[in-house]
Amino acid sequence: MPRYYHFKNKKLSCSLGICAYNEEKNIGELLKRLLKQKLKNSEIKEIVVIASGCTDSTEKIVKSYQRKSRRIKLIREEKRNGKASAVNLFLKNAKEDIVVLESADTLPEAQTVEFLVSAFKDSKVGMVGARPIPVNSDKNLVGFAVNLLWKLHHLISLKSPKMGEMIAFRKVFNQIDTKSAVDEASIEVIVRAQGFDVKYIPKAIVYNKGPETIHDFLRQRRRIYAGHLALKKHYNFSVSTLSPWLALRLIPQAVKLTPLNIFYILGTIALEMTGRIFGFYDYLSQRRDHSIWKVVISTKSFSSELIPSR
Repeated sequence: MPRYYHFKNKKLSCSLGICAYNEEKNIGELLKRLLKQKLKNSEIKEIVVIASGCTDSTEKIVKSYQRKSRRIKLIREEKRNGKASAVNLFLKNAKEDIVVLESADTLPEAQTVEFLVSAFKDSKVGMVGARPIPVNSDKNLVGFAVNLLWKLHHLISLKSPKMGEMIAFRKVFNQIDTKSAVDEASIEVIVRAQGFDVKYIPKAIVYNKGPETIHDFLRQRRRIYAGHLALKKHYNFSVSTLSPWLALRLIPQAVKLTPLNIFYILGTIALEMTGRIFGFYDYLSQRRDHSIWKVVISTKSFSSELIPSR
């Protein structure tokens, strides 16, 4: 049975965690946006950056923001041990019962934290997820594929929530499997097992940048699929977006079926199938450790100027 929390007229406090590896291009803008979040019913007590084996200016930039706000804390990992390990380090140090976890290569809108954390006024809610929106142009095959997958993620999540990129949850556990390559899904398994509800908050928007090359796209998709196969084996749990048939049925709602788009849709299906084949091979062979994944370089050239005006 879930633990029930009662917040009526009280502000909800949260600890916010960022797991970073060589994120000098984005970490400053991310911290700036978090410090300027519009909060009414919630409060960010601390922003904890886990810098794992960084060899660029990430730590230097975080330290410069520490001088601007006492809420920012830097925890340095000498060696990069993987995202799940960094998540566990954040959980160990987080002081609040509600925690927000955001990918270091994303940027939230001004009220995203407020929308996420306010959901916990419902004592049955144990985890919530934001809506990721890619900044990639959809005028080429890979950009189209990235946009289509996230549109399908949104449509599926409206029916059956799927967490990604930025999440918030009750700190009712101490750690996740350090071998996990899909940390959000691993957290969802634990939260659901304790009897809590999981919700998708579509108005809580977070921007990300998907791969720009076929090589990077396949690298990312094979890692994700291998991670989900391992999760299914160990916990008998599959995220809602794993079903290809559900995604195929929703494509007409996601994009207009023009001749060019149909060509791109077929290309997206071919890319996704290829990524899943590679991921299936990785899962069976166990030759590739996806818990410490190779950086997808083209996702790191993220600029706030790419974010569309709303």
